[in-house]
Amino acid sequence: MKSFFVSIFFVVIVVVIMSSCAVGPDFRSPELAPPGHYTAVPLPIQTASVLESGGAAQYFAFTEDLPGEWWKLFRSPELDGLIKKGLEDSPTLTAAQAALRKAEEDLRATSGSTTYPAVNAGLQATRQQTSGNVTTGPSNTYNLYNASVSVSYTLDFFGGGRRQIEAYQAQVDYQRYIFEATYLTLTANIVTTAISEASLRAQIDSTKEVIAAQQKQLAVIKKQYELGALSLAALLSQETELAMTAATLPPLEKQLNATRHALAVLIGQFPGEGKLPEFNLASLHLPESLPVSLPSLLARQRPDIRASEALLHQACATVGVATANLYPQITLSAGYGFQAIATDLLFNGQSVAWNLGAGLLQPIFRGGELAAKRKSAIAAYDQATSQYRQTVLKAFQDVADVLRALETDARTLQAQTEAQIAAKATLDLIEKQYELGAVNYLALLIAQRDFQKIRINVIAAQAQRYADTAALFQALGGGWWNRKAVSTDSPVEKAGE
Repeated sequence: MKSFFVSIFFVVIVVVIMSSCAVGPDFRSPELAPPGHYTAVPLPIQTASVLESGGAAQYFAFTEDLPGEWWKLFRSPELDGLIKKGLEDSPTLTAAQAALRKAEEDLRATSGSTTYPAVNAGLQATRQQTSGNVTTGPSNTYNLYNASVSVSYTLDFFGGGRRQIEAYQAQVDYQRYIFEATYLTLTANIVTTAISEASLRAQIDSTKEVIAAQQKQLAVIKKQYELGALSLAALLSQETELAMTAATLPPLEKQLNATRHALAVLIGQFPGEGKLPEFNLASLHLPESLPVSLPSLLARQRPDIRASEALLHQACATVGVATANLYPQITLSAGYGFQAIATDLLFNGQSVAWNLGAGLLQPIFRGGELAAKRKSAIAAYDQATSQYRQTVLKAFQDVADVLRALETDARTLQAQTEAQIAAKATLDLIEKQYELGAVNYLALLIAQRDFQKIRINVIAAQAQRYADTAALFQALGGGWWNRKAVSTDSPVEKAGE
């Protein structure tokens, strides 16, 4: 008995001594020298402004940090409530939470089986008969009882087990950042979909106003035609113009319905439930101060970059696992128990049975399998390195694109607003001149058409500023590091508590 425990103690000491060795490369975060600026041409301190809804100047607040709940900068209680609903009920976010929990449990399982010995207790009772040609006793039929505890442990001499744990830890990190990316994508999609709805509502309202104006104009033209002041061609032209304008309304209503349906699905409810608030551009506030983090921080703040880095870490650890598999695998085992042919004899001193064992497995010839697997792991690491670099480059492109877009969006809205003012003044003047007979009907039609097109363009330019503002917050990482951690507990586990 004493010798058994001395042997177990010796095994533990050996394991501790050997635990510092691990073959394969040690992972280090990639060092990419980011540029000092997101764009080649410096951005202005502020964007252009115009006296129009959504036309305020926006300031680029470089070095300022993003808030964790960035969507609250739009100052819309309806939008805040919708996002809260989406974060609670979205199946997409729930799936990402479950994937993270799975990765965490896989890590626990691997860590437990690799770090600690396997200890099993067994009880067994059998009745058996041995061959009459090998027994000399009076009976070759008897009962056999066993009660034992067995211990086995594979020495992680070359660190293959620890590299495997490292790979699973990297997988946990990957799923954690995938969860953050899903969270960010969900909130950004809710915001941009709400903005799209507001834009479509404004376009529909504007189109209805134009239709109403054209209907009034048609009534006047009909009277003039009946009095012989205008030709049938003029009447038909106005009817055609009205029909063409009316034909643009159903597609807009179709898009609005599809947008509402998409918004419902984003927050985890059926499109037919009809419990969504209605959004319009006037209810949204355009954030004027835009936090823009430094380029040197982007790689640590974008969840997709962090996820790509985690995959790179996993690939690095896998190289270590493949390398360790080339070396000997040493397994120690021990067992202690009792064995007897009757239960009343099972636990006396004569029934003690124990064993100690050690095994070594050294691959000698596997047809090049292990060497090929190691080269495959190295190739996968090289691939992950290139993919990481591409992810970083794409992230900087996203930020550069949206920063430039915000600056040009403001100038676009300014130009469209100026064009709308000019078009409205022109239309008012031509309508008066037409009533006085100073201009022909064709000039009136052209003025109406120009104003209609420009009004729709102004609405689209307003919505684009809101959407690109949301895109900037998404491109910079969404400030996930500045909000409280989101619980990933399983609803099943919560229900069982």
